[in-house]
Amino acid sequence: MSYYALVGDIGGTNARFALVKENSVELSHVEVLSCEDFVNFDQAVACYYDKVGVSPVARACISFACPIGDDIKMTNNHWAFNVAAMQQQLGLKQFALLNDFTAMAYGMLFIENDEKLLLQAGSDKHLDNPRLVLGPGTGLGVSCLVPQTQVDSAVSWQAVATEGGHVSFAPVNELQVKILVILQRKYQRVSVERILSGDGIVALYQAICEIKQAPASFDSAAQITGAAIANEDALAVLALEVFCEVLGAVTGDLVLAQGARGGVYLCGGIPPRIQEFLLNSNFCVSMANKGRFNQYLSQVPVWLCDAKYPGLLGAAAALKIQG
Repeated sequence: MSYYALVGDIGGTNARFALVKENSVELSHVEVLSCEDFVNFDQAVACYYDKVGVSPVARACISFACPIGDDIKMTNNHWAFNVAAMQQQLGLKQFALLNDFTAMAYGMLFIENDEKLLLQAGSDKHLDNPRLVLGPGTGLGVSCLVPQTQVDSAVSWQAVATEGGHVSFAPVNELQVKILVILQRKYQRVSVERILSGDGIVALYQAICEIKQAPASFDSAAQITGAAIANEDALAVLALEVFCEVLGAVTGDLVLAQGARGGVYLCGGIPPRIQEFLLNSNFCVSMANKGRFNQYLSQVPVWLCDAKYPGLLGAAAALKIQG
């Protein structure tokens, strides 16, 4: 069977690949590879073709977790290359690139209803307004979907690439101020990604241990979240509570900045793993805690996405859009 294009979703940790037919977002031969196993992107692609046993295709649409330009330099892994040279190396007639959360945003248009969980009901009065898409994982991705009215009055959606994960962290209480001071010693400038990511959970936990003058019992995000979810360690619980509060506050800020009254899609690798904890956290309270705009934000629907490959769906959708 021949396939039209290769689609990919390349994050800081994993490289996800699939094949699609022309004018389709149906994924075939999905594989997930570890980025650290390969020197660069072309080696991962070659490994993918070998694993699924197909010949290289002539078209590709790939999302990368970094700014998109003539040269790609991954923000949270070691891959870097010139786009034109890579296209030639892979023998591609078409090499479409987009930011990973631009792809994630397009993917939200194709996930099934049972692949998202309602965190805040909000109101359905503004569903035709822009929608925010963000998610913590290896880093913090941010995009938005902007409605575009066509000639026949039908509405399509344009995904907008942003680097919103790198806005500055703004503490809202005494504990968060103390955390900021500690993180400033380590990073100088503290972006929200320094907290809302896997490494950020570790940094939060270590900062809280320092504040509480207690030894750190864990050294990985998986250990910390596991202990918090199981309620086995008070400092791990506190770290994850702060994580959810900061995530809510940042979400509220970005909704205001983008006018995203149409809703929020919470994606990334971390939220599905802490789903119950997040549901019982102060996420929604923190999101709406914006003074005079409390009601504005409490009316914004929020969905937690737990679809398996939304970035690949989005890459396939972008291929259709770009032609």
